[in-house]
Amino acid sequence: MWRPKLIIALSAAALVVALAGCSQASPPPPTTAATHPTTVTPIPGKTCAYTAVGTAAKPVSLPPTDDVANRGDMAVTMTLSGGVVNMTFDRAIAPCAVNSFESLAQQNYFDNTDCHRLVNSDSLSVLQCGDPTATGSGGPGYSFADELSGTEVYTRGIVAMANSGADTNGSQFFIVFADSQLTPDYTVLGWIADADSMKVIDAIATATGQTDGNGSKPASGGHIDTITVS
Repeated sequence: MWRPKLIIALSAAALVVALAGCSQASPPPPTTAATHPTTVTPIPGKTCAYTAVGTAAKPVSLPPTDDVANRGDMAVTMTLSGGVVNMTFDRAIAPCAVNSFESLAQQNYFDNTDCHRLVNSDSLSVLQCGDPTATGSGGPGYSFADELSGTEVYTRGIVAMANSGADTNGSQFFIVFADSQLTPDYTVLGWIADADSMKVIDAIATATGQTDGNGSKPASGGHIDTITVS
């Protein structure tokens, strides 16, 4: 399976694909008065805070805040006019950010919108999406805190939250298509899941051509038809 080069300090679960054994497990013994099943205490989820701010580019409800999942991966499928991009988001890295993205996707917030900015410079190579107004200033009407380790490195294939300063996350995110020189100030959601998906992003960058540090709107292929999560 294709994976981006991850230098960021992630959990082992985010970096290793576990392969299950092929041997067939023995059936559990029947439960009797003498053998009761072990009681497993549920692991509590994360509590997240989302603060209302500004006007939503599209009307959406705030994400759930209690018992937010903080382990496991979320599969994300973004259908662009240029092709399908599969992504894997890691709840353990950024549970509140992934929870917000999931909520927005389920409310069709990203559907029928344009990725508004592509930067292809020596130090920064990203495709930025998630603003329904396609102006770079639109958001979901709320913000939330950064989830950072301080060791984030934005290598090819990484997907991260865009922001306008500390703890200003909303709905905008960016996909890195070449190793980029950014300070570790952007919450990492996950990574592009396969080589074919990376080729779709590369084609959008190639069609747009070289841009300066401010970037420009993608020339083609950057319209989001749908984003679904599972």
